[in-house]
Amino acid sequence: MAATQDGINSDTPMGANLTKTGATFRVWAPGATAVYVALNADATYTPSAGDLLVKNAASGHWTGFIDGVTEGTAYRYWVVGAGSNGFKRDPYARELRYPAGTDDYANSNCIIRDAASYQWVSPAFNTPPFNQLVVYQFHIGVYFAEDQDGNDMRTDRVSKLFDALDRIPYIADLGFNAVQPLPFVEYWTENSLGYNGTDLFSPEMDYCVSPTDPLFATLYLPRINAMLAAKRHGPKTIVELSSNVSQLKLFIDLCHLYGIAVITDVVFNHAGGSFNDQSIDFFDRPTSPGTGNSLYFNKSGAQWSGGKVFDYSEPDVCEFLINIARTFINEYRVDGIRYDEVRVIRWYGGWFFAQGLTNTVRYLKSNCVQIAEFWDDDRPTAINTTPGGMGFDLEYEDRFREAVRSVLRQAAGGAAAPLNWDVLHDTLYTRSGDPAAWRQYQMLESHDVVYDPHSDKEPRIAALAGGGDARSWYATSRSRVANGLLLTAPGVPMYFMGQELLEDKYWNDWPHASNLFVYWKGLEGADKKVSDFHRFTRDLIWLRRTYPGLTGEGLNVFHVHNGNRIIAFHRWVPGVGYDIVVVASLNEHTFYDRSYQLGFPVSGHWEEIFNSDIYENWFNPNSQGNYGGITADGPGLHGFSQSAGVTVPANGLLVFATTRL
Repeated sequence: MAATQDGINSDTPMGANLTKTGATFRVWAPGATAVYVALNADATYTPSAGDLLVKNAASGHWTGFIDGVTEGTAYRYWVVGAGSNGFKRDPYARELRYPAGTDDYANSNCIIRDAASYQWVSPAFNTPPFNQLVVYQFHIGVYFAEDQDGNDMRTDRVSKLFDALDRIPYIADLGFNAVQPLPFVEYWTENSLGYNGTDLFSPEMDYCVSPTDPLFATLYLPRINAMLAAKRHGPKTIVELSSNVSQLKLFIDLCHLYGIAVITDVVFNHAGGSFNDQSIDFFDRPTSPGTGNSLYFNKSGAQWSGGKVFDYSEPDVCEFLINIARTFINEYRVDGIRYDEVRVIRWYGGWFFAQGLTNTVRYLKSNCVQIAEFWDDDRPTAINTTPGGMGFDLEYEDRFREAVRSVLRQAAGGAAAPLNWDVLHDTLYTRSGDPAAWRQYQMLESHDVVYDPHSDKEPRIAALAGGGDARSWYATSRSRVANGLLLTAPGVPMYFMGQELLEDKYWNDWPHASNLFVYWKGLEGADKKVSDFHRFTRDLIWLRRTYPGLTGEGLNVFHVHNGNRIIAFHRWVPGVGYDIVVVASLNEHTFYDRSYQLGFPVSGHWEEIFNSDIYENWFNPNSQGNYGGITADGPGLHGFSQSAGVTVPANGLLVFATTRL
């Protein structure tokens, strides 16, 4: 099985790719003096002439075809350079595998996978309209894992993709129509946030289950097939799901089957935090590693978050990164891409790369939402179209989060503490230069904001709202107001795992930090505060997805009264209608008997379609509200031609609509 040039041409894809009779190999190593394909190699491998690839001196690519190579074949490259020689993992490897009986990442083999081998179950999935997305973010490694008896398996063990499958019906039932897992590509440690990836095409090995693991047959496969049967699909087998690639594809497939889009989180600003000798770093083994000669990375030695910044001046590096996005779209069928720290890409010369990336993704899949974490002052630059902007669809927004947290912090000072809604008034509106309100990516919590090891972490909303007591009425009622504002404000809302459950603890990606795991038992009756808040979240998400006015572009914050601690705003679809009025109060006293006068944009009857007060000790027999709605027939007020008296419950959120849908 010597390497030949049979079938090799300028269109031969990068990495290892199966053909009808074998596999082609193509790798970029311009400084190398020899590159060999080492099939099924171990530490005793010795390069032979039959394994040698052929170099194209102009492109720096090494290519070859090997007959008889099949699905599942292990391989690495043996690279000879000016400075050293030895194994290198393929930067384009679709999958890695630990050496048998070990978790020795440093000596992992690459595994050849047929891109078309997984049999998809879900029909063609259409990403929801971007303005209608409601996103749920979670970390696979600590999110959820229970055995057959309901015992928590997360302690001292990284959770698996198969464990996360168990939460898909739960997430769908809540009404989220998209999930955004933290990065799930290979990194060298057992646990991580995911932002120190080293093998950027390969699913994280620790998130996958070996087919020889007894739990595969006894725990996971029955759960998987029950989920498939619930949607009237036949079973999968261990053989079908034995590869890491197929396990990640199954997760996406089942999300789609349950009506959930999948947004993959990618890191194109840097790689690693640590590399070993067989990694992408110094791939062609130059004379002086550590002196800026690393092939894929910035030649000045620039670093970010402990890793190395990519070299955006090098076309092959840009192609490498864009091919990651292409693979996730074409092979994994993802519905969106969240890009980490885009400002770093811009700082180090990646402006044109970012434009090429967004244009390519839009060409490949026009309804693939592209979300930029971009913190530079000229925030709209990320979402403005080319050539003046980078062409992403959504941009991270922090003004709203900080404003809501500010008023919660003030409210926690007590009934007599001053409270200023003005900052929230300002941040409900888009930034100057933003092309549309829906293009703001809004959140109150995220993996960064509430991550325990971060020195600048902020309290979770339940803890902040309750002044440290997340089970008090103050905590639950104010948390409902805060989350209610998130789900009724302009922009695309994102929740972080546990936020829907009144979670008050920080989180950690370390599997030994069991004291910081999301607390699920509350849903089983152990904590009625949890189950009541879960119901509140589900009902409010349903409201947002049902009433078009809540995802329309129209916004008028027409009433702010700091003394009364009340803010009210109007939402609608311009040119169409679907008028909505949202009233939020952080006053610890109720305005009874429809005594609070508010202007309304349309005269006549308004249904009270949501009242957060009923979720306190559901169903709250003492809730205060406007049952049957109100009639706007009073004198003009707050810039409108009519008004009405409204009962506003203490620490409450009300939503009114002209039509009950």
